[in-house]
Amino acid sequence: MSNNVQGAGVRPAQWSSRFAFIMAAVGSAVGLGNIWKFPYITGENGGGAFVLVYLACIAVIGLPLMMAEVMLGRRGGQSPIGTMAQVAADEGRSRSWVGIGFMATLASFLILTFYSVIAGWTMPYILSAASGEFGGIAAKDSDALFGGLLASPGQLLLWHSVFMGLTVLVSAGGVRHGLERAVTKLMPALFVLLLILVGYGMTSGHFGEAAAFLFRPDFSALTAEAVLVALGHAFFTLSLASGAMMAYGAYLKKEVPIARTSVVVALMDTGVALLAGLAIFPIVFANGLEPGAGPGLIFVTLPVAFGQMPGGSFFATLFFVLLLFAAWTSSISLLESLVSYLNEKGVSRVKAAIGGGLVAWLVGITTVLSLNEWSGFTPLDMFARFEGKTLFDLYDYLTANIMMPLGAFFTALFVGWKMKPAHSAAELGGWHRVWFPVIRYLSPIALLIVFYFNLW
Repeated sequence: MSNNVQGAGVRPAQWSSRFAFIMAAVGSAVGLGNIWKFPYITGENGGGAFVLVYLACIAVIGLPLMMAEVMLGRRGGQSPIGTMAQVAADEGRSRSWVGIGFMATLASFLILTFYSVIAGWTMPYILSAASGEFGGIAAKDSDALFGGLLASPGQLLLWHSVFMGLTVLVSAGGVRHGLERAVTKLMPALFVLLLILVGYGMTSGHFGEAAAFLFRPDFSALTAEAVLVALGHAFFTLSLASGAMMAYGAYLKKEVPIARTSVVVALMDTGVALLAGLAIFPIVFANGLEPGAGPGLIFVTLPVAFGQMPGGSFFATLFFVLLLFAAWTSSISLLESLVSYLNEKGVSRVKAAIGGGLVAWLVGITTVLSLNEWSGFTPLDMFARFEGKTLFDLYDYLTANIMMPLGAFFTALFVGWKMKPAHSAAELGGWHRVWFPVIRYLSPIALLIVFYFNLW
């Protein structure tokens, strides 16, 4: 049966190889946050000491949950919603567990609506870099360039539309001809671009300073708050509870080992984040810039640095193309949960991708306006927690602080307490002995801690 229309109970088209799944999963996990957030929080929270805590958090939250979601996806063989309905029925459990799939699908859809707007910023910067606009640019002019982009609903809408169109184009192509073809080209290209930029960073004379910023252990900076930062980032960096891993797991062949493959994905995701730091921070330190500037570092201060470098236009173009690729592979996975669900309901993949993308694009317009015309519209000011939050802020808060942690918590409860251990053992093999007590006890506790501190 064609993968363009998939009836209920029919397993969808599958990844052609383990490599294809790894590239898709890494592409989903690696996004804009990897390029600036992880290197920054590592340097600010103890360098190598923070990396050790982060890896421990990956072991407690990230890997067990990734294995659980991929396992559920492969066992159910459907969209996150269809998978949870199928697996709950197979386990003799209440159909209400399908709520995990619904929450993940809604969360990924909401994230896509604003992620597309932010990712769209990369495209005018590619054009500016390639045209040499950053050459000799002053800090105030760079700030004005970024401010002008955010203040222009027309520009933001244009690039939001182009980026969403690129996402829909890949999704409409199906598993083999769309998703797999895109990720197996984009992800290797992303790694090549990153390595070129790291190589350039090694010539800046400040590579050692950047490496020390990222890796020198400073246990005095390792506070309780730093541990919570590591917990939170370990959860979010692997695209957990967004339906992506469950949807991609549905396309995974039975002979592919879930546990070992998940370990590879987690290591590659962390590796990309650290390489991004080794690419960015030599440039930052060479120009006396502030390494903790967040998005402003990328779109305001780095253009100034590139403008003062030999070959700066070339490397600036490479850098923003890298950002675009990272964002693109993530957005493809965000749309997949909804598309696969509609596909199961008899809607062709092309129509599902176009329809889902169109609705996400329309909702995304509210984020566009929240950055300028509606920046003063903060509809929940009557609640102290939401005071001053625009619609964009509310979407971000709802998905990151409530929907995703809760979805992950209930996923851990289901696989740890409601699913027959023999069934999960059949999927995970020898790793099950280590995985099962972690997902049953440690992961739910850690997720409750993340949820509590995110909320309060």
